[in-house]
Parts: sequence; structure tokens; C-alpha cells
Amino acid sequence: MSQGNQSALTVVTEFFIVGFPGLQPEYYNLLATTFFVIFVLAVLENSVLVVSFTSAPSLQKPMYITMLSLALSDIGFCTAALPKIISRYWFDNGSISFSVCLLQRQFIHYFGTLNSLIMMIMALDRYLAVCFPLRYPVLMTNRTMTLISGLSWASAMIIPSIGTIQTAQMLFCGPNLIIHCYCDGISLYSLACGDINLQMYISTTVASIIQLLPFSFIIFSYFSIGVSVIRTTNNQGRLKAFSTCATQLSIICLYYIPRIFVYLTPYLPNLKMNSDEKIAVTMFYGFFPPLVNPLIYYFRTKEIHLLLQNWCSQKKEKGHKMNIVAILK
Repeated sequence: MSQGNQSALTVVTEFFIVGFPGLQPEYYNLLATTFFVIFVLAVLENSVLVVSFTSAPSLQKPMYITMLSLALSDIGFCTAALPKIISRYWFDNGSISFSVCLLQRQFIHYFGTLNSLIMMIMALDRYLAVCFPLRYPVLMTNRTMTLISGLSWASAMIIPSIGTIQTAQMLFCGPNLIIHCYCDGISLYSLACGDINLQMYISTTVASIIQLLPFSFIIFSYFSIGVSVIRTTNNQGRLKAFSTCATQLSIICLYYIPRIFVYLTPYLPNLKMNSDEKIAVTMFYGFFPPLVNPLIYYFRTKEIHLLLQNWCSQKKEKGHKMNIVAILK
């Protein structure tokens, strides 16, 4: 195809977010309400954690800096992905301009990459704490963790930006229906005209590396932690070591296990999923962790649990005093 013909065919200036293609219209409001509740709860819960981490001196520790990063990342991911699909089902407003779609794609993959790096940092922190307990205060200070976290926030932007630039240079000359709840690389690639095999190969390879390298390090870290704990002769020491890792390990499993399931689905002969089922699983592993992670922190982390309890008690006492003053007046 000549360059002139390509320019003439470049007519797609906006896309339409379809969401779940098999969903009947009578369920649109219900699904929009569900997504809205998830969005509000996830942002509210993680915002409470952010305020807790930044305001309480007892939480100024390396482990909590990673939790702060994850909470901010979850807020960003939900904010980038959910408002448009809510608008699509509540107001039948699924149209999204080409540039905004690219921007959404950028942030979807950015926060996905960032979460993988944060999980790796969590594993590194626990590896140093359990396997090198005496050197841990020197190896992992607040300054060191802040620096590592800052580098992860900056470096996570590189790979998604390359993919976004590639997508911006592709030719879109036909269908503009995105069979997903948001703009992502695979959905946009499926709508591109011409031969994009090279771009697909590069994108798949890079995505695999981004997921597999942190995951491989996580496996190594927790394997080393397990060996170190088994060698500990003190049962109380074993319980303490497992307890310090349980919170992060729960969050890591919540993040990776559903993704591994989705990636293995095409290779399982007796397990086939249609478009709606694939989208549902993707939405589950994308938005269930931001909703549940703060609850895990609350129930599994004693400092956060006590801090929030104290806040609630102080507010109740303040409200009670105000009521007494109002009665006396």
C-alpha cells in the first residue's frame, strides 16, 4: 500500500469502548453502579492508607514505604481505567478520542509495570529482613527505600512509552470498537491496519520480560526466605519470620496468580473462555487487589490496625464532646 493510500485511509479519530459485548442493556446500570462502588471504595481505602503512612511517625519504615507506593499506584490505576467504563454504561458515552485512548493506554500499562516493580521491591525488603536480619537496618534504610521506590516510579514509564509511541504510529483505518473496558495495547493492535507482526512481537516480548523478571526474583526471594526460616531452630523465630512476610506474600499472590491463570488459559485444552469471560477475569485481577489490599494491611499489620482504631476513637470522643456542649448550650 502506497503512502498516499495509507494517508487517505487514516480516518479513525476516535474509538468506542464496548465493554462486555454480550451484556444485555438491562444490566448496564447495575454494572456501572458496581464499577462506581469499586472505584469509590478502592480510592477511599487507599487514600486512608496514604494519609496514615505520611502522617504517623510509627509508620515511617522501609516496609511501609512500599505499601505507600502500592496504594498510590492502585489509586492511579483505578482513576485511569474506571471512569470511562462507568460513563459508557451509565450514560451510553463510550466514545473516546484517539489521543485520550493513547493516554489511557499509557497509564494502564504504566501502573501495571509499576505494580510489578513494587512487588519485586516488597520481596527484596522481606528477603533482606529475614535472611540478613543483623545487616537489614544498614542495608535498607528509609532513604534507600525511598530512592528505590522513586526509581521504580520513573523507570516504569519507559517501556509503556515505547509501546504508546509505536501505537501512535500505526494506521487505523477501519473498525474502532474496543472490545474491552479500557484502551490497552492488545485491543488497539487488533484494530490496526497493515502488518504489525513486528510491533506485536516486540510488545509481547517486552511484556513477558516485565512480568517474568520481577516474578522470578520474587520466587527466588521467598524460596531463600523459606530455606532461612526452616534452618531456624527457634519455633518462635520461625513464626515471627513467617508473620513478617505474610502480608506482602498475600498481596503478591493476589496480584500474580490470576494473571498466571489468564496467561495459561490458551494452553489448557479443556478450558476455553469467550470475550466476556476473558474481560471479566481481566477486570477481576485488575481491580480486586486495589480493593482488598488495604483490608489486608488493616488486619495483618498491627501498627496500621492500632492507628486506625485510635483515629476512630478520637473522632468518637470529639463527636461526643461536641454533643455534650450542644446540649449544655
